[in-house]
Amino acid sequence: MAHVQRYPLAAQAAELLLTRIRAGEWQLGHKLPGETTLAAQLGVGRSTLREAIRELAGKGVLESRQGAGVFVTALDITEDWDAVLRRADIVTVLEARIAIEAEGAALAAARRTPADLRAMWRALSARAEAGNSVEELVDADTAFHRTVVAASHNDVLAGMFDAFVPRLRHAMVDMLRIRPLPDPSADHLAHEVLLDAVRKRDAVAAAAASRIHLSALKETLT
Repeated sequence: MAHVQRYPLAAQAAELLLTRIRAGEWQLGHKLPGETTLAAQLGVGRSTLREAIRELAGKGVLESRQGAGVFVTALDITEDWDAVLRRADIVTVLEARIAIEAEGAALAAARRTPADLRAMWRALSARAEAGNSVEELVDADTAFHRTVVAASHNDVLAGMFDAFVPRLRHAMVDMLRIRPLPDPSADHLAHEVLLDAVRKRDAVAAAAASRIHLSALKETLT
């Protein structure tokens, strides 16, 4: 059994625990051994072990439950969105958009309010009136899609959209300059179909319209 040998002890204890979790010694949701047992295994005191557990809890890997023990809540430390998105290519982000926006469109169809519909109509009209600038089209398009996700009234979906879509902007602008949309009128019609499905409260049609539109965009850009 590996023991902690160098300073800082708590940081190394946390690293050893994380290594064992990554290796599959404890599965997601499993309870860690008691403090006395685990501290002896790592060769540290109980106070050092507690500090190591707090470190991993702060990173979302462990959770201390009062009276129950310490449980595995993630199998590794999750990178922040910025780090993930810096490595992601445009196709990867579009695939994520498809997943998020298809569900967002379905929820929007079920939950949209008259105010949501008005916002969607305004955004669609602004998109139709966007100038010849690729940047204007991309910004107007993003604004429309944002109104659909907002109409889902799901803060998590909206937060995910807001986190990564702005980082897609430059890639979208560059790609559309190289490969303009083959049929802008058909692309705009796809947005009208999506809005109409939301207006009619047809969740299945709204999800399908969102998925078809974004999948077609993905095909255009690959």
